[in-house]
Amino acid sequence: MIDDRNIKELAVLSYSLVKWLLLSVLAGVVVGGATSGFLLLLETSIGFVNNLPAWRFALLPIGLVASAAIVRFFAPDASGHGTEKVIEAIHQRQGRIAFKVVPVKLAATIVTLAAGGSAGKEGPCAQIGAGLMSVTASLFRFEELDRKKLVVCGISAGFAAVFGTPVAGAIFGVEVLYVGQMFYDVLLPSLVSGITSYLVSLQLGVIHGGQPLLLLPDFSGHILAWTVGAGVFFGLVSLLHIELLKLGEELFHKWKVHPLAKPLAGGFLLLAVTAVAGSRYLGLGTDTIDAALAGEAIPRGAFLVKSLLTSITLSCGGSGGIVTPTFFVGAASGSFFASLFGLDRALFSGIGLVAVLAAAANTPIAAMIMGIELFGAKAAPLGAVSCVVAFLISGHRSVYPSQILSHSKSKAIVLEEPARMDSTHSTPRFSGLLLTKAWRYLRPRIRIVMRDIDRILSDRHKMKS
Repeated sequence: MIDDRNIKELAVLSYSLVKWLLLSVLAGVVVGGATSGFLLLLETSIGFVNNLPAWRFALLPIGLVASAAIVRFFAPDASGHGTEKVIEAIHQRQGRIAFKVVPVKLAATIVTLAAGGSAGKEGPCAQIGAGLMSVTASLFRFEELDRKKLVVCGISAGFAAVFGTPVAGAIFGVEVLYVGQMFYDVLLPSLVSGITSYLVSLQLGVIHGGQPLLLLPDFSGHILAWTVGAGVFFGLVSLLHIELLKLGEELFHKWKVHPLAKPLAGGFLLLAVTAVAGSRYLGLGTDTIDAALAGEAIPRGAFLVKSLLTSITLSCGGSGGIVTPTFFVGAASGSFFASLFGLDRALFSGIGLVAVLAAAANTPIAAMIMGIELFGAKAAPLGAVSCVVAFLISGHRSVYPSQILSHSKSKAIVLEEPARMDSTHSTPRFSGLLLTKAWRYLRPRIRIVMRDIDRILSDRHKMKS
């Protein structure tokens, strides 16, 4: 029987539904339009520089210095790789992001990537989307919770417009804030804003990648074993990727020189590595990602070089995202894994692309869905298995140090309390493991058996003597 309480509850939920449908569509339109403008301008800038003669590589240190100067003098909050700053703002400043971050982040990232810096384009889009939604929340005088929800919609809309993955973009915005917990009450608004932003980007002429993985093998025990093994490998690759990024940041932070001397030195370091390894590792690196997904041979150490150059670019003062380089690392490491064991390069490059993202960003569900949206539903079982395995292997580490670890990845690792990924203290507890319990059960029985064997051997020795 429906009483007054049920009617009131239905009225409140209906109001909330209509309210957030309208707000999420608004977020999708605004962020989709702004993100599309950024992407088209970035494409034009990169194309212009690429058409210059060979001396264009000299622009790299100049571009990094210019990018760092723009951020330093106009909006220091726009530093880093975008998404990390948004996560930090949600957890520490109730989602408040200054409007000036939006144009500064846009300009700094275009300069970095056009000059050849190794970074991504999704972080700036997430920061642009979150910044615009933070300003919108201030205009509507929203309370803190609604502000955070609208900022998450901005993250999802920006991510969806960049990669053409509206569902994965929505889940990414919900999943990336916490490890072991999801922001469920913003799931519907994130989905609507992501889908709307994606449609707006299509209408404005943004071209997205993605291609079905053809000739997929049947899901069998044999391919499952290789997929699990690949997941372990991709988890280790993500650990290396995270540690290289962290090492670069620590080294440049400890280097006590003028702030603009760091990007200058970083630019010359990038040129030195490029002189040895080639120019494929500069910029977004999408050509190499596409080549790996097409099954073409990729240099075996490509994923290490890309991770190193990304670390230098972002640590010395360059501006950009971290997901696109992570895609490069994942696809290239997948090609490397396949070449070691004579497996399908295209298949494991695709699996690596999403699995390394799942492990490095601690977003396995978003990565699984992204695999489906990019490569087709038939690839879902293989991608899902590898994503989860890699996510577990990566442990309590992340390319986003401001993520909150709210739940341990294993009951055998005791988490002292929910905290940022870069300040979490956890203790391995082997007593809870199944093998440990089995050993504790068998150990006294093994001792009894060994004692009996010793007694029998001793008796036989006495009889012979």
